[in-house]
Amino acid sequence: MPLNKRSQLITAGVARSPNRAMLRAVGFGDGDFKKPIVGVANGHSTMNPCNAGIQPLVDRAMDSLKSAGAMPQVFGVPTITDGIGMGTEAMKYSLVSREVIADCIETSVNGQSMDGVLVCGGCDKNMPGGMIAMLRMNVPGIYVYAGTIKPGKWKGQDLTIVSAFEAVGSYAAGKMSKADFIGIEKNACPSVGACGGMYTANTMSSSFEALGMSILGSSQMASPDPEKADSAAYSAKVLVNAIKQNIRPRDIVTRKSIENAVALIMATGGSTNAVLHFLAIAHAAQVKWTIDDFERMRRKVPVLCDLKPSGRYVAVDFHRAGGVPQVLKMLLNNGLLHGDCMTITGRTMAQELKNIPDAPRANQDVIRQ
Repeated sequence: MPLNKRSQLITAGVARSPNRAMLRAVGFGDGDFKKPIVGVANGHSTMNPCNAGIQPLVDRAMDSLKSAGAMPQVFGVPTITDGIGMGTEAMKYSLVSREVIADCIETSVNGQSMDGVLVCGGCDKNMPGGMIAMLRMNVPGIYVYAGTIKPGKWKGQDLTIVSAFEAVGSYAAGKMSKADFIGIEKNACPSVGACGGMYTANTMSSSFEALGMSILGSSQMASPDPEKADSAAYSAKVLVNAIKQNIRPRDIVTRKSIENAVALIMATGGSTNAVLHFLAIAHAAQVKWTIDDFERMRRKVPVLCDLKPSGRYVAVDFHRAGGVPQVLKMLLNNGLLHGDCMTITGRTMAQELKNIPDAPRANQDVIRQ
C-alpha cells in the first residue's frame, strides 16, 4: 500500500497538474508528491494560557514529520476557555466548541485527502474534539497535548486557577484580606499550560495515554519544559510509523481500551466531565458505551492518586512521581487494565508498560502504594 494512498488523489496524474502547482507554492518539490501528507491541527492561541505554548510544539512536530519522510501541512483549530468564559454568557459556547473543533479537523483533513493527522491542543474541549474527529475520519492519527501549567505560589502554597475561584468566595465573605486576594490572582497562573490539577484538560490528556492514542508519559509534562517539545517530535515519528503500518484510530479505540481510559480516570480522581466526553468519543468510535459503564468501572477501581481538586498535589508533581505510566502499571498488575490493547506505537499496552516499575518509588506520596 502506498503511504500516500489518500493524498495521491490530489497529487498523482496528468489531470492533477494544477493541484501540484498550488502545492509547489507551499514548499512541495519534485520528490514530495509521493510522500504521505500529514495534517497538523494547530490549536495555538493567545486567548488562553492552555494553548499559548503550542506553537513551539507544532514547530518541532513539523520538523520531525519532514525528517521522517512525510509532508506536513498545518492548519488552525479554534478554542475557547472555560476558565475565562465561566460565569458569563460566553460559557454557552464551551461544549459547542467541541463539535466545532471536530468539524474543523475533519473538514481540513478530508478536504485535502490527507494521509494522517497530528492534533495538538491544550484546553478542555480541544482533546475530545480532536479525538472525535480522528475517530470519525479513521485515518492514522495521534494526539499531542500542549502540557500542563506550572503551579503558582503564594505564601508557600501551591496555586491553581481554582485557587483564584475559591479566593473570590473567601474575599466576598470577608474571610480573606485584599492583599491575599490580589496576591493569589497575580500568582495563580505563572506559565503557559492547562489548569494544573486533575481538571478536565489533564483528565482527558492522561486518559488518552491509557486509550493508546498518545505516547506514554507525555500528558502531565509542563508546557514550557523542553521535554514537552521533545515528546511532540517523538509523537510525529510514531505517527509516520503508524501510517506505514496502517494503524488507524478505530483499531486502537475499542470497548476494552475505553475501559482502560476510564480506569485511569477513576484511579486519578479525574474530572466528571470525562463522562460526557467519553460518551461522545465512544459514539464516534462506533463502540457501545453507556453511562452505567462508568459506574461499573468506579465500583472496581480505587482512587490511587492525591491530586487537586480533591487532593493536595498538581500535575507536575504527578509527573515527577511516575505519572500515568506508573498508575497504568499498577492497574495492570491488579487485573484492572487490558494489557492486550493496541497502542499508536504498534505495541500493546502491556509491552509499553514492560519497563515501568511495579510500584511507585517510596519517597513520594502523590501515588499511593
